[in-house]
Formats: sequence, C-alpha cells, structure tokens
Amino acid sequence: MLEITKNYVTDENQQPIAVQIPIAEFEKIEEILENYGLVQLIEESEDDERFAKDEAWKYYQYLKNKNVEN
Repeated sequence: MLEITKNYVTDENQQPIAVQIPIAEFEKIEEILENYGLVQLIEESEDDERFAKDEAWKYYQYLKNKNVEN
C-alpha cells in the first residue's frame, strides 16, 4: 500500500479544508490512476478491433515517454 504523507490545511476555526502532499507522492498517485484507467479502457475494448492490447500498450508507452521528455 502506498503511504501518503499528509499535511492538513485548516481554516480560522481549525476545520480541515485541504490536504497537502509531496509532489513525488502526487505524481505516483497520478501514475497509478492513469494505469488503472488504461487497464479499464483496454478491458472495455478487448472485443473492439481498433487497438489490440499490445498496440494500446505500445502507444501508451510512447505517450508516457513523450511526456517525460517534455
């Protein structure tokens, strides 16, 4: 399980209104959500002939690498 370091932001009445997390942990959460979404998309379109699983995975890796370079 991913451990998340949280800092709570409170208002003047000490009521929690937001949470701050380190950017590295945020990026890991973002990656997990993207991967989950990709898996869901692949599973939904398994019978669809637009992309085979391996083609979708290669395209995803291309997009991911492209984003890392920017």
